[in-house]
Amino acid sequence: MTQGESPPAAYAAALAALPGIGPVTLVGLLTRHDPQTAWARVLAGAERRPGPRTGAAAGAGRTPTPWAVAAGRADVAGRWAALVEAKIGVTWIGHAQYPAVLAVDPDPPGVVFWRGDLDALDRLCVAIVGTRRCTHYGREVAAELGQDLAGAGVCVVSGLALGIDGAAHGGALEAGGAGPVGVAASGVDVVYPRRHAHLWARVTAAGAIISETAPGHQAQAWRFPARNRIIAGLARVVVVVESHAGGGSLLTVDAALDRGIDVAAVPGPVHSPASTGTNQLLVDGARPVRHAGDVLQALGDLRPWPPPAQLPLPGTEIDTARAAPPDRLDAGAQRVLDAVDWTPTPVGTVAGRTGLAIAPLSMALHRLEGLGLVRDGGGWWERTRCSRSTETQK
Repeated sequence: MTQGESPPAAYAAALAALPGIGPVTLVGLLTRHDPQTAWARVLAGAERRPGPRTGAAAGAGRTPTPWAVAAGRADVAGRWAALVEAKIGVTWIGHAQYPAVLAVDPDPPGVVFWRGDLDALDRLCVAIVGTRRCTHYGREVAAELGQDLAGAGVCVVSGLALGIDGAAHGGALEAGGAGPVGVAASGVDVVYPRRHAHLWARVTAAGAIISETAPGHQAQAWRFPARNRIIAGLARVVVVVESHAGGGSLLTVDAALDRGIDVAAVPGPVHSPASTGTNQLLVDGARPVRHAGDVLQALGDLRPWPPPAQLPLPGTEIDTARAAPPDRLDAGAQRVLDAVDWTPTPVGTVAGRTGLAIAPLSMALHRLEGLGLVRDGGGWWERTRCSRSTETQK
């Protein structure tokens, strides 16, 4: 590299930012040429922008900018300096840092941008995906799976979306074990959704966020299905916690099946719309998942589950947030708790099961809520993870 010349990564990043370039074209360029040579050919007009697909841009009223023109306007050195300042890494297919599992993927990204530690992908990876419109049950299961798998040394991969994705990553972060990896549809410097800004920061600090989308670019609708193939490609197993009948997570399932990757699903109530897709996956032959042990078994890890309980060392404090209620519930409170499902239960249904009038029932439910055993959803109630501790006391 001569004085004043940018490193190869700078040209790889510049190629990924060309207008209208797709992963297949980018992979082709970087398979035939090193990044600097490929960029020089683009500048010279030897590599031209593919024409629009029929109907894709013909009616847009705009003439697509030729690559040579776009490349001539680009500030490669300036963009590279900005990436270095933002601590954004760049790798490309054929480069030493490029994730090995993606290098053999049938539809790999040509360039991968990341923030954090890309070595997080050196571990066994499991994708946990599901609907944004999840139930409390689904959120808790996703968090529990994320926490237990990360604690077992598995890298939890997901799409950083609201709902199941965010819960899985949140659980993985709580474990303090293997760092999670988020796959973004936007650039790694463009947080989407904005509500997950704190989660993005935590995932970056503990693991990594990666994307094939060039930095500075917003998430667009077409980028999400493309992102889902990367999630599937990184994983040894794809676990769907909750999915509606036409959920976007089913696109990740399709990508996994195309790649011969195991698909697993968490069973849900047959009347819950949020579990329609996952229950259908089970009917179609997906591996059922009750807990992290089922996922570890799919990975070939046959350790007993749950792990043998460990007694606290003398002088250590018990985590009161996870401890059982201090006293056994009385028969009336236990009857109300038993009448509440793990999925949203209308208050009228609880009343019918218990035979209680609304006033005493409301008092009992709010007492259970104070103990952290149920959750008020406004007209319906739902059990929480803490409820399991009462079951062991019966």
